Amino acid sequence: MTMLVNMKEILDDAAKKKYAIPCINTPNEETVRAVIGAAEELGVPIIIDHAQVHDSLIPIERIGPVMLKYAREAKVPVCVHLDHGSDYTFLMRAIRVGFPSIMYDCSALPFEENVRRVKDFVEIAHKLGITVEAELGIMASASPEDTHGDVDPEKRALTNEDIRKFFTDPDEAARFADETGCDALAVCFGTMHGIYLEEPVLDIDRVKALRAKVRTDCNIVMHGASGVPFDQDILAINAGCSKINYYSYM
Repeated sequence: MTMLVNMKEILDDAAKKKYAIPCINTPNEETVRAVIGAAEELGVPIIIDHAQVHDSLIPIERIGPVMLKYAREAKVPVCVHLDHGSDYTFLMRAIRVGFPSIMYDCSALPFEENVRRVKDFVEIAHKLGITVEAELGIMASASPEDTHGDVDPEKRALTNEDIRKFFTDPDEAARFADETGCDALAVCFGTMHGIYLEEPVLDIDRVKALRAKVRTDCNIVMHGASGVPFDQDILAINAGCSKINYYSYM
């Protein structure tokens, strides 16, 4: 019996039971084996990622089949996910490889354009049984090398005060989820990609507000977990995050 699963299945269970599933980038076979092996040792579900930004290191057509093979052979539920896909052609490549879950990141675009593009893709993906994650509120990055999306260099926040400028608005998030039909929504509430300049401070009240406003079958996602103190991770999970992305510190 294959343990390759659709992301929505495991995220819905996580949201219901108040836990979160780690989502970790796996840009080579060794990392795929290590991450799945750790999940098997602990007996927990896991999400493994291929980020579009890593395609220059190893093409999705090479690493994708490896990820899918180990997921099918795993002893725990494993979802294979595309992380921060920002190019429509790249999303189609992920579908052809067989990814059951795809993030379409249009967060650098104006709100209405983000909605339009994600909505159009959701209509295609859902017919194929594919889970769709989107993003609202720009996840800044510490350096150009760490940036997962097409973010303007001027918007790469470094301090906690800088990061606050890109926080996700709960009312906009509710509208976005309703209009796009996305299954998961990455939001900004105090984290960023890469290595932190100072210890991050998460706005847990914002997470609670996001969870209260966004429709219940759309999961709330936290990116940029590297360097976040575990006690803040726990607060974010209790406030409603059911998926947590972690990579840089690994």
